[in-house]
Amino acid sequence: MSTTVTKTLQATFAPPTAHKQAKLNDLLETYRDGLHEAFDAGASTMSSVSDIVTPYDLPYQAKAALCNYVPKLRKTYNAKELDDGHPIRLTNQAAKFDHSEERDHEFTWWVPRPGRRTNFWIPLRINPEQEDLWHDLAWEDAKAGEIRLQQHRKNWVLHVTVEYPVEEPTTDGDATHIGLDIGETALITGCALKDGSPTDPFVRSGSRAKHLRNEMYTTLKRLQKREASEWRTDERFDHYQNALTDIVEKASREAVEYATQFENLVLVMEDLRYIRERLDYGKYMNRRLHSWAFARLQGRIEDKATEAGVSVEYVNPAYTSQTCHSCHRVGRRESQAKFRCPHDDCHVSTFQADINASANIARRVDPWGESVPLDKAERDDSPRDGSGCDTATTHRETSETPSQMTLTAFQESKPSTSDD
Repeated sequence: MSTTVTKTLQATFAPPTAHKQAKLNDLLETYRDGLHEAFDAGASTMSSVSDIVTPYDLPYQAKAALCNYVPKLRKTYNAKELDDGHPIRLTNQAAKFDHSEERDHEFTWWVPRPGRRTNFWIPLRINPEQEDLWHDLAWEDAKAGEIRLQQHRKNWVLHVTVEYPVEEPTTDGDATHIGLDIGETALITGCALKDGSPTDPFVRSGSRAKHLRNEMYTTLKRLQKREASEWRTDERFDHYQNALTDIVEKASREAVEYATQFENLVLVMEDLRYIRERLDYGKYMNRRLHSWAFARLQGRIEDKATEAGVSVEYVNPAYTSQTCHSCHRVGRRESQAKFRCPHDDCHVSTFQADINASANIARRVDPWGESVPLDKAERDDSPRDGSGCDTATTHRETSETPSQMTLTAFQESKPSTSDD
């Protein structure tokens, strides 16, 4: 059996001529005018938005996208106001692409314009890793979804969501469960669970991503205080976002490559969809949690795993970092790197904390592993002050008790030099 995967393709326009640049600028300005008028008028239905945007000189693909998007702004996204940087949204009726190996830029897009005989072709610079899907789009072997066109200073960036079939992941017989713990100091920690024991762990350092997030926050705050120009602020924001996106892509690829060395595997991650709303660690920790791109990282891991034919499961995150993977009782996470099990009848004394958490995540894919101790039920996984949460930076203490596993017991995956 097959399942459908959705992926977003990205391409940058080759430098357009002055005439095409003027047409693109006009399209963007008109689209944003229509968007703001419909939003400011409080239009909440597709028909009410249509009444407002119909007079605008826009292609029908943009008007249809506005009719669908504007009602969602208040109902779904709870938007109170709009910024000035919204991209042009187009329905999939604008997904007309062409390919020819005889051109310098092999792929082109038929840019929609209002009226007859006003559309024009624009060459695209594509991501080489996505070339196969661009071929599928050009030959209509893949189904296009929403199209977004964004201007970044002198560059125009096109995003196209595409749906395509892949073989549905299956497992035969006993599966090998591989838990992935998403964090900050360690961006991804994974281990396979065999006979209840962590096997062949994997760690991807998060130091570079953590540094970039802190630097982004400090830089943007300084630019706002100086009342720097909007384009300058946007430029720095895009710089950091592109760097973080690169880290997410590489880390997710490494995690899936690590997992696929095992046979009959199932990837297991925590269901963290509501962590931001559920936890309150104070101003400093909240800023760090909100800048932690766990949702994006988990999404990219799932995308790559599905493409590789690997099943992905999500489990209850409660107390994964404070439960002993061996005796399944609550212990103590004494630092970012160390978990201690205080129970004398357990063979575990101290253990590498993130690997312990990933082992618990892997175990919980079994329905019998979903429970937490009765006296801890319905409580969060961490203290409210953030001192014990997975993303808190705490002092590393040395232990007089021998550890079963430490950071030196396995090879940590370092970011490649291109991340820097």
